[in-house]
Amino acid sequence: MAKKSKSAYVCTECGADYAQWQGQCMACGEWNTLKEFKVSSNKASSRQKTSGYSGASEKKVYSVRDVSLSEVPRIDSGLDELDRVLGGGIVPGSVVLVGGDPGVGKSSLLLQVSCLLSQRHPVLYVTGEESLQQVAMRAKRMELPDDALRLLTETDVESIVVAAENEKPKVMIIDSIQTMQLAEVSSAAGGVSQVRESTAYLTRFAKQNNVMIFLVGHVTKSGEVAGPRVLEHIVDSVLFLEGQSDSRFRTLRAIKNRFGAVNELGVFAMTDKGMKQIKNPSAIFLSRAEAPSPGSVVMVLWEGSRPLLVEIQALVDESPYGAPKRVTVGLDYNRMAMLLAVLHRHAGVQANDQDVYVNVVGGVKVSETSADLAVLCAVISSLKNKLLAQDLIVFGEVGLSGEIRPVSSGQERIFEAVKHGFKRAIVPMANVPKGGVPGMAIQGVTTLHQVLSLL
Repeated sequence: MAKKSKSAYVCTECGADYAQWQGQCMACGEWNTLKEFKVSSNKASSRQKTSGYSGASEKKVYSVRDVSLSEVPRIDSGLDELDRVLGGGIVPGSVVLVGGDPGVGKSSLLLQVSCLLSQRHPVLYVTGEESLQQVAMRAKRMELPDDALRLLTETDVESIVVAAENEKPKVMIIDSIQTMQLAEVSSAAGGVSQVRESTAYLTRFAKQNNVMIFLVGHVTKSGEVAGPRVLEHIVDSVLFLEGQSDSRFRTLRAIKNRFGAVNELGVFAMTDKGMKQIKNPSAIFLSRAEAPSPGSVVMVLWEGSRPLLVEIQALVDESPYGAPKRVTVGLDYNRMAMLLAVLHRHAGVQANDQDVYVNVVGGVKVSETSADLAVLCAVISSLKNKLLAQDLIVFGEVGLSGEIRPVSSGQERIFEAVKHGFKRAIVPMANVPKGGVPGMAIQGVTTLHQVLSLL
């Protein structure tokens, strides 16, 4: 029976659909985000629905207590940093979307994972952007064990599924989802409708056949995965591979994960032999200048299940204009503005006529409040042009009334600092270990005034 296509309009931000185009999406309030979406409808199926679902297979309904709660065994990817971000390994039947800027190393990372997994499980690597020779050349250059890896160059999703049914892989990589297309969807590859329907088609195949699928996704200029926002809702996990063009280090973090925490961080080094795992990322971000300078202090972040030492730098200079600048890199701008107001109100330190620049060294993004105290210490150090001790660490949350609040996993943060040779610490009073820590002089504080006296 011939299929007839009709148009719908889908919001690329929230995934809401409408029968006709309109300027504003009523669901999310965004303007000019509705894109045309071709929907194919089968007349035969519609007649079946109106005639009492004739020929339709009945689905059995289960009780909650009848569902098996046995733990699903995870698959070791061969890279501990990737397993950490995924929550302990690869879950069979899951779909993971890996995004990142062009050239950051998405294809290299997944090719490396494919070759390692192919030594233990059947793996199918599908490429829609490169030829088979290009993929094979990269695997040879990276000196990967590629003897068991199966390759396929194809962009038609239905043909890929047919090949997968014949190969019966346990893991499948699609590079990239923007090059995939379905014949029944009348739009170009990479469009809203093609990306959405191709992902949904592959997700159904993964769930029905218990196949783990990695999807490579390109990003837009704003740093989001290209395609409709509903794409992130279809998949089980969304990972972002980030890195600066002038640095060989890459960070992998999850912004969505149905099978684990979303605050885990994996660190890699990009080399000519592929992605090298960094077991001790604190050593990377602590490459401080040989000559100490004011405005620099080290703090301890808590990323997922491990501590991470990073350097906070601040530069405070007299503003030549009426409106001083406030610039943050790796920190929330509004959070820093709030901290400067607290510093003025409760510590008497004024920066209203000063330009303030704050940077987290190494390109790390700090989202937790434990960096509050370190930011203020760096700002005070730069403003007063006073050096802080090189063996000092600082962490703690600062409240609006000037109090220093405790943070989670405080003792573990201190122990991590001791491993890296730090001798002093300024932390919230509630985070001071009762028995102390050998080799570490810990000062517990409750107010900003106490911090100023210690500095």
